[in-house]
Amino acid sequence: MQTTSLPAPLSGIVPPMVTPLTADGELDVVGLQRLVEHILQGGVHGLFVLGTTGEGPLLSGRLQRDLIDRVCDLVAGRAPVLVGVTDTSLAESILLARHAHAAGASAAVYAPPCYFPVSQVDLLRCIEQLAIQSPLPVVMYNMPALTKASFQADTVRRMASDPRVIGFKDSSGDLEQFEAMRDASASRPDWAMMTGPELLLKQSLEMGGTGGVCGGANLFPRLFVDLYKAVVEGNHEQAEELQLVVERLDALYRLSADGGTGCIQGLKAGLEEISICGRTMAAPHAALPTSRQAEVQAVISDVSEAMAAGV
Repeated sequence: MQTTSLPAPLSGIVPPMVTPLTADGELDVVGLQRLVEHILQGGVHGLFVLGTTGEGPLLSGRLQRDLIDRVCDLVAGRAPVLVGVTDTSLAESILLARHAHAAGASAAVYAPPCYFPVSQVDLLRCIEQLAIQSPLPVVMYNMPALTKASFQADTVRRMASDPRVIGFKDSSGDLEQFEAMRDASASRPDWAMMTGPELLLKQSLEMGGTGGVCGGANLFPRLFVDLYKAVVEGNHEQAEELQLVVERLDALYRLSADGGTGCIQGLKAGLEEISICGRTMAAPHAALPTSRQAEVQAVISDVSEAMAAGV
């Protein structure tokens, strides 16, 4: 076990890694190795497994733990590994956080439990108990489109007083909400403010965000790292050009009519196109049809050419 310490605050590009699967739904070990190396060679600042892009909630507990173990072994301390521990059962989330710690992960990422409605008081109780019982620091994950619950600013303000909670990942797609969460945690100079939607990466960084957890970095990690660096270093023209290249990936995510998993289908088809791993999705979802592969290839070529041109 080799654990990498987290910077304070957590910052940079931390791709939410897809989970490579075989045709029968098992972990694609060879594809996983290629994907981890591909992402790390892009200069990223960490890896996030078992998030939305990793189809975490659809994977069996056995597969989740196997994935955590293998990724931590493959990363071997070269970058922090963050692990999504969201579950409808808080007890299961705590157990998964403990497993991730034993494997060498650096932080646990927790979104509100789905199915039953939860109040802000419920969310506070969940985060507090997880922070107390998890051996890993906790990142709060706002994903209202899928969990039916959204963290409110006062909840973030209260949890920012707990040093065991180290940041907030916002996938709401709402910059006003992002700004409110940033202001609510302003008392913590070591607090991470990460954004999920890559279309908002540049804007969120300019608003004081510390980094991005962007799915497109599975395919083009260097593109996202360069965009992050351009904003941080004040290269505004370069940052604008790179953001426009990032936005070209949106065409890949729109190839599927499946609004819930379309982005993941596009990413996996793109990774197959560049010979990293296959396109198999976790059950019950289907992969993007191979009949769309010419369109996938067109997007990959478009972004690759833009990067090669030095945009």
